[in-house]
Amino acid sequence: MSTAVKFDRVSKKFTSHRKRADSFQEAFVNIFRRNDRLKAEDMWVLDDVSFEIEAGESVALVGPNGTGKSTTLKLITSILYPNAGQIDIVGRVGALLELGAGFHPDLTGRENIFLNGSVLGLSRAEITQKLDDIIAFSELEAFLDMPVKHYSSGMFMRLGFSIAVYTNPDILLVDEVLAVGDAHFQRKCLDRIDRLKEQGVTIVLVSHNLGDARRICKRAIWMEGGRIIADGPTESVARQYLRHSYEQGSAVAANTEGSRWGTGEVRIEQLRFLNAQEKESEVFDTGDTLTIEIHYYASQKIEQPVFGIGIHRSDGTHITGPNTKFAGYDISAIEGRGVVRYTVSSLSLLEGTYHLSLAVTDRHMVEMFDYHGRMYSFRVLPSQEEQHGVVSLGGQWLLTEEK
Repeated sequence: MSTAVKFDRVSKKFTSHRKRADSFQEAFVNIFRRNDRLKAEDMWVLDDVSFEIEAGESVALVGPNGTGKSTTLKLITSILYPNAGQIDIVGRVGALLELGAGFHPDLTGRENIFLNGSVLGLSRAEITQKLDDIIAFSELEAFLDMPVKHYSSGMFMRLGFSIAVYTNPDILLVDEVLAVGDAHFQRKCLDRIDRLKEQGVTIVLVSHNLGDARRICKRAIWMEGGRIIADGPTESVARQYLRHSYEQGSAVAANTEGSRWGTGEVRIEQLRFLNAQEKESEVFDTGDTLTIEIHYYASQKIEQPVFGIGIHRSDGTHITGPNTKFAGYDISAIEGRGVVRYTVSSLSLLEGTYHLSLAVTDRHMVEMFDYHGRMYSFRVLPSQEEQHGVVSLGGQWLLTEEK
């Protein structure tokens, strides 16, 4: 199989300059520090990036904003050129980048079809031959002779995608803009991309919707800080990226809207979420082992206390509320510091963010010593097996044919 896209140690920088003076006084002061004001700052968007995409492959570029994904697509289309490294492209590139890119605002939709087609190297006769298909797919017949400066973002996306997919691209680049269209047109776009894949067209997709990335692409490249962090099967890379982003953005006591109250004879000093390796984590997969470790301090001897937890999904749905009394686990007495652990050997929760409440009460569950209302959070990553609902029941399917 031949290579359609090759990046060999590619780097790209943008240069920014400090803003000009906003007032006469600032301009006068800057006379005495002009060297500082004119100093340029370089920002490396891509830093020594190398990868290859084979002809007919479908690849998703994933990662947070500002990490070089869109810049990579612009380098493939030669809208931008690298400061270092080599880029090799084999085949005609069709690109759907930011909304309105490649369109002249004063020209009509019909005129912009011919303009875009000519930029892609098609003759007027070739464009005319494809014109009806482009118009029909875009569903913009009534607006085709209107200047595109009056188009909505959804109309821009419809026309841009229609041109990109009906001009015989060998490589199709799609940058996030599928999110703009309505549900009906999004389905049309995804179906069309599927047909292009069957025809052997190379697809490079930039999307923050990992569902689209999983559906369209078999391979994903995770980019961050201008470098490639992971490159491999989409499901594996997506899960690595999700876990990293959740861990970067989470903290155990992250819910500032939580509440705390109680008499204080027993105080909960710390909570930890532990995985099967007894390491702290706030990110889990369905089926993982989850241990909730509660560190407490009892200022006096408390006989038969009850420890309990409550779990709510982020939308407020109450999932469960186990405690030591319901479980028949009798704690004779506590005094001083200690640890109580609640372990789930196989987590049945499906994808979502979950908030945890903690409570420690007297034996009758009347006097509240310490209550932490939804003060802790953990996340469950998307499941490969089940995707809808709150929990996986872990059931098994069996077909028996009647004779």
